[in-house]
Amino acid sequence: MSEEKMVELVQGALGAHGIDDEVVAAGQFNPRGHSGGLFLGGLAGDDAGSLLGGAGAAAGTAAGALAGMRAADAVSGLPANMLIGVSATTVYGFAGRSRRQEPTALAFQLPRAGLTAKVHRRANVRVLELIDEASGSRIELEGNRLPVTHSKDVIQALNG
Repeated sequence: MSEEKMVELVQGALGAHGIDDEVVAAGQFNPRGHSGGLFLGGLAGDDAGSLLGGAGAAAGTAAGALAGMRAADAVSGLPANMLIGVSATTVYGFAGRSRRQEPTALAFQLPRAGLTAKVHRRANVRVLELIDEASGSRIELEGNRLPVTHSKDVIQALNG
């Protein structure tokens, strides 16, 4: 999926919400903790499932990973899968189950003025913190390091 296509999808979602703005970058993100929840849930599920034997361990790992990931997403208060769009003036977060389909609900809309974007590199994700300088409130997102998610493009647009 090209970044241009993702920009088009977010641009279409802005239009559907009556927002007149021009998106310059778009990428796929999850709430912070998504990958960690998957990993820790898989470990716990494997331990529990191994009490039942080989097949139980495999089933436990899969079930635990999904449960851990969903629990982490639920705690965040954000949609589990998001398309983030950046314009010259605003950062938009939309619920979007796929980077190939137009996103649905607008989860957040943050003016870039007074917004600090911090990036923390982790083993398999980039953590993006969007911090409102006046209030200190923040939105924390994870962008996968796989190029097809274009999370790096969003980070570059914010820190570029």
